[in-house]
Amino acid sequence: MIMWEYLPVSVSVMTVKQWMKLLIFMVVILKTECLYVGITRLRSAVSKGAVCLDGSPPAYHLHRGHGSGINNWLVHIEGGGWCNNVTACLARKRTHLGSSWKMDNKLAFSGILSDNSKFNPDFYNWNRVKIRYCDGSSFTGNVEAVNPATKLHFRGARIWHAVMEDLLLKGMKNAKNAILSGCSAGGLTSILHCDSFRARLPVDSRVKCLSDAGYFINVKDVSGASYINSYFDQIVNLHGSANNLPASCTRIFSPDLCFFPQYSAQKIRTPLFILNAAYDSWQIKNILAPVVADPHGLWSDCKADIKHCSTNQITVMQDFRTEFLNALSKLGNSPSRGLFINSCYAHCQTEMQETWFSHNSPVLHKTVHGFPTHFLDHICMTRLMNHF
Repeated sequence: MIMWEYLPVSVSVMTVKQWMKLLIFMVVILKTECLYVGITRLRSAVSKGAVCLDGSPPAYHLHRGHGSGINNWLVHIEGGGWCNNVTACLARKRTHLGSSWKMDNKLAFSGILSDNSKFNPDFYNWNRVKIRYCDGSSFTGNVEAVNPATKLHFRGARIWHAVMEDLLLKGMKNAKNAILSGCSAGGLTSILHCDSFRARLPVDSRVKCLSDAGYFINVKDVSGASYINSYFDQIVNLHGSANNLPASCTRIFSPDLCFFPQYSAQKIRTPLFILNAAYDSWQIKNILAPVVADPHGLWSDCKADIKHCSTNQITVMQDFRTEFLNALSKLGNSPSRGLFINSCYAHCQTEMQETWFSHNSPVLHKTVHGFPTHFLDHICMTRLMNHF
């Protein structure tokens, strides 16, 4: 296993001022450098029952490759959390995370999806796809019945199959190199569907999976309760996900545990690369210190800006980092596993140009000493990916 990690004395912080500078930079990038790619709503999938929460067709954005990348594919899955009960799913179906009719007709491709060789030198000329996320189960749900009162469709697994089949027909069946990637809930999808993605491609294709901020861990919250375990169990039961989780995991563990990468990734055969912050901001806010575990809001200021964390809160967060690294160790020591773990207070790093590759990104050479702690270096990560 290849593993690189930043080890700060204290948690690395981005101040509000720094985030404002980052936001301004990104606005400039979006105006001057971004490619906007039109949406494909897969209407043919509706007859197969492969639909979003509201019954609308699944969707994706495809920008064709060219030159040396014409037979290479990067399939990236949108993130956006989950819905674990009917109330949450009803709210979700009124947004782009539950209905393709609520999605923008054009989407900016930046970071790992950019077509600019200056900003994305490894993948700029590949066929690049962003699969939109509208099912709320990381593409694992499959419930036939539709409640006539709620009209909710739990069909994430069907969406996955329908979109994959359509991409194969559009040329992915000829892929020489292919990467399945995703951010957050999409990063979890890239783990859960990693082997099934590989199985659809030619046997001589070079296939790898990249999970960005998708390694969610099973850990107790600040109140001592197992909130996230209960939450994932509710998702699996509501969406009927059990049969669409990796069978290599469900033969050993219960389905709710197989929604956690520390269990489901153990037996994945396809090369898998994990990119994550050890102080993942979403996990700190929603797994370690969710609102239900902090009824008096003692963690509110800390979660908003970790400069405002107390000494005890910093210690709790550092303990979370230890738990995170322990969960990563479940992957074992395999040459088909790669890790890039930094100590940013961040969530998702491949989609934003600043954290993927930009003119002022730090360059990490051949040594792990003296690493800056704020930004991921894309050059280092893609080189590491090439070696597993």
